[in-house]
Amino acid sequence: MSVSLSFFHCAFASSQQFSLPSKLVAPKTLSSHLIEAKARTRREDRLARHSRIRKKVEGTPERPRLSVFRSNKHLCVQVIDDSKMHTLTAVSTMQKPISEEFDYTSGPTIEVAKKVGEVIAKSCLEKGITKVAFDRGGYPYHGRIEALAEAAREHGLQF
Repeated sequence: MSVSLSFFHCAFASSQQFSLPSKLVAPKTLSSHLIEAKARTRREDRLARHSRIRKKVEGTPERPRLSVFRSNKHLCVQVIDDSKMHTLTAVSTMQKPISEEFDYTSGPTIEVAKKVGEVIAKSCLEKGITKVAFDRGGYPYHGRIEALAEAAREHGLQF
C-alpha cells in the first residue's frame, strides 16, 4: 500500500489539482518489504516429491527403473534403463489390449491398475528382467499405485 501511495505522490506532486496529505505518504527512509506466500499446486508438490525420489532411485541395466505416471483418465508404466536413457518396455491403459478388456469411462480403477501391473510384469519377464527399482512418480503408495505394484510383484517382478 505504501509503495502505491508513494507512486501517486511522485506522479502527482507537481500537479496542483491532486496532492496527497503528508500523513498518507510513507517516509522515504523506511523501506517496507512485502512477503507473499506462494500458493503451490498439487502438481508442483508431486513434481517436487518426484525429483526427491529420482535422486535416490536410478535404473541400471541389471535393475531398471519401473516408472509410473497416473492421470485422471489413464495409467502409464515404463521400465527404463537410465544409464542408456532407453525405455525397455512400456504398458498403458491407452493400448488396445487393456482398453478393450475394461470398460471404464471415469478413469482407471484399481482393477485396471492390477491388469496393468500384470501385463508389465509379463512383458518384463519375456525380456529377461526380473528385478526393478520402483519409482512411484511422486504419487502416494496407495490405491492404484499400490495395486499396480502388488500385481507386478505377484506375477514375478522383484522390487
